[in-house]
Amino acid sequence: MKNLFTFKNDNLLRMALTHRSYVHEHPTAGSDNERLEFLGDAILNFLSGSYLYRQHPELGEDELTRRRAALVDEKQLANFAIALGLDQQILLGKGALRDGGNKSDNLLSCAFEAIVGAYYLDCHCDVEALRPAVETLFESVPAELVNIRADLDAKNRLQEWVQSYIGHILPRYVTEKVGGTDHIPEFASKVYVGDRLYGQSLRNFSSKKEAERAAALDALEQIERML
Repeated sequence: MKNLFTFKNDNLLRMALTHRSYVHEHPTAGSDNERLEFLGDAILNFLSGSYLYRQHPELGEDELTRRRAALVDEKQLANFAIALGLDQQILLGKGALRDGGNKSDNLLSCAFEAIVGAYYLDCHCDVEALRPAVETLFESVPAELVNIRADLDAKNRLQEWVQSYIGHILPRYVTEKVGGTDHIPEFASKVYVGDRLYGQSLRNFSSKKEAERAAALDALEQIERML
C-alpha cells in the first residue's frame, strides 16, 4: 500500500505532508497542506461516487449517497493514511506531535486528502491517473463495513426525515470548539430544525463532522421516541 502514490515532484509531496502547526514553528517551510486538502476532498468525492456507481448498478441515489459518505468518512480516510504510512511521515509542530497529532483521525484524514490533491497536480491534473491507486484503497474496505457505516450515516437520514415530514428545510448544525488544544481541538454540536433543538452530541469529538453526526443520531433517537 505504501507505494501507491509515487511522486515526480517532491515539493508537492512535502507540502501535502506539512501541517499548519509545522509551518507556524518553521516559517521558511513553505505552504501547509490545507489547500491541497480541499482539492483532495473534491476528487475523492468524485472518484468514490464513480466507483460505487460502477460497482452497484442495482442501487438508487439515496443508498449510493450513504455508501459514498461511509467510504470517505474521517475514520476510513485515516485508515487509508495509516496504510500509506502517512502517520510516520506527516510534519507536525512540537505541540501537535506532543498532543498525539500523528494518531488523530482528523489530522490523518486531512493528510490523506492532501496527498490525493497533490498527486492529482503531480499527474498534470489527470484524474484518471489517480483512479487505480484510489480504487485499490476503496477495494481494501470490506463491503460489510461500508454497509454498516452507511447505516450509521445519521446526517443524511435526518435530512431525509425532515424533508419528508416537515418540508423543504435543512437541519442546521451549531458546532463549537469546547475543549482540547489548539492543535487537536474537541467539538460539540447541536442540530436545529427551524428554531427547535432536535438533538445534540452527548460527548466531545475530535472533528466537527463526528460531532454533527452524533447530534444527528441523537435527533433521530429523539424522533423515534416521539413516534
